[in-house]
Parts: sequence; structure tokens; C-alpha cells
Amino acid sequence: MDVLAEVLRVSGARGALGVVVEAGGSWGLWWDAAPGAVLHVVSRGTVWLHATGQRPLQVRAGDAVLAPPGTAHGLAGAASVTMGSCDREAAARAMGDGRALRLGSAPAHTEVIVLHYEQDPEVSTPVLTSLGRPTHVTAGQNAQFSRTVELLAAELAEPQLGTTAAINSIVDLLLVQFVRAWLARHPEERSASWLGALRDPVVRDALAHVHARPEHPWTTQSLAAATSVSRATLTRHFRSALGQTPGAYVTRWRLDLAAVRLRDTDEPVESISGAVGYASPHAFSRAFRRARGTAPGEYRARLRPPG
Repeated sequence: MDVLAEVLRVSGARGALGVVVEAGGSWGLWWDAAPGAVLHVVSRGTVWLHATGQRPLQVRAGDAVLAPPGTAHGLAGAASVTMGSCDREAAARAMGDGRALRLGSAPAHTEVIVLHYEQDPEVSTPVLTSLGRPTHVTAGQNAQFSRTVELLAAELAEPQLGTTAAINSIVDLLLVQFVRAWLARHPEERSASWLGALRDPVVRDALAHVHARPEHPWTTQSLAAATSVSRATLTRHFRSALGQTPGAYVTRWRLDLAAVRLRDTDEPVESISGAVGYASPHAFSRAFRRARGTAPGEYRARLRPPG
């Protein structure tokens, strides 16, 4: 079971090209907090990333920085510069015309490809939202990532038949490669986030079992046995890596799966309850109401009003 691929699929994490920034001289651009994650890929030159409460971060050509959803931040040509708010209308016009957003008065010597990622708001298991601060991956940390950045830059520089489809695929691939590169950095470090939990082999193996068979009647004891550790060890690792018990995680993932099926299919509630591991529709309805504040049928009706 490829846990990352499965969670990205269920959570509907998808990327889109935002804007290409070409800048020179003195320049700065500030993004207010946005609902989605933003990946800044520096394809040429050097920029400084500014985030509230953090020291400016230098990002060189080939590097990338992922700003989690809701992170106000800015890019600038220097560590100390006054930044204006992003002109979203100008950015949209530039992208609509197939041209870059130009900043600064001097000839452009810096290029930044800005990518946006969002996930299904009905899925509560955090992936893009799991990182607490902007995360930096350097060019030398993942050769595959660097080559994919070069491929994206080439598609943007010389659009041709199928470029839009190619860019969409490359943007999604970059997110996976960015996560790979980040996880490979300092594997001894752990953070209380879903992505950070993948660094813990005990948690990672347990997640693989849960995601492969969410309908299985997992208990902390049976999951620990499947992972070849003690119940106490499994619980300790889950609390450290994810801030919750194994049972709480299993419940959350099952209800995420159920929420998507309630919205996107016409399956009866009874069928969905069994598919996500509940012995009875009543037990499922009680758990769903506790987590989502509404019964499954009411939830479906709210998201799928009669046409």
C-alpha cells in the first residue's frame, strides 16, 4: 500500500499553475493567507521568502518552498525589502495571455514558478495542511525533482500541442517529488504532522495496514500485532507522530472515506457503513454524527441538494 498516493487520491489533492514571476532589481510580492498550499519553484536567480514570525529564507535556483494553506508570506529580491500585495487580477491577466508577471524596474534575472494545491474540504485527514510552516527543499536534495522543474520550465518556455495536459501532470508530480525530498531530509527529525509521521517506520507501517484494509475491524491490539510491535509502542509512536491514538486515526480515516462516498455516489448508507468498517448502520451513523455534527443522510442531502 502506497499510503501517500492513497491519501492524495482520496483527499483530492490537485495542483494548478498559478503564475510565472519574472523579476529584476528591487522587488517584492506579498501573498495574504490563502486556503490552498503554494509551492514556489525558483527556476532562475535567487529570491528571499518572508513569513510572519520567521527570519527571511534564501531560496536559490532549483530550490522550492511549500507554504501551507493559510500561510501569509512574501517573495522578494532581497532579505530586507518593502513588499506590496499580490495583484491577483494582473496575475490572472498574465496567465490568460500566456506571459509572465513582471516585477521590478531592472531587467529580469529571476524566475519563480508559482503553483497552487488544494484538497477536498470534506476530507479531514491533513496532508497539505499538515505542515506548520514553509518547508524548503534545495536543488541538491532530489535529482528527480530538479529534472522535473527543468521539464516544467521547458514546457512553459515553448508551449506546443498538449502543453496544458503536460503541465497539469508535471504540477501533480512535483508535489509528490517535493514530499519525497522533504521526507529524505534529516530523517531523525519528526514533527506532529501527517507527512512528518511517514518518517516513523512504526507509524508508516501501521498506516499502510489501515489504508489497505479500512473495513477490517482494527483494534489497537490487532494493528500492533500486524505491525509487529507492542500495543504500548504503537500508541506511543502514534501520539508522538500524529498527536492521537491509533483508534482515533482509524475512525477519522473511515469517516473521511464515508464522507466522500456519501457525496459522490448513490450507495445506500447501509452499504457505505460496512465498506468503511462499521458492524451496523446505527454504529456508523452515531460515529458520523459525533465527528461531523450531522447524520449521514442529512450530510448527503446538504452536499447534494435536489436538482
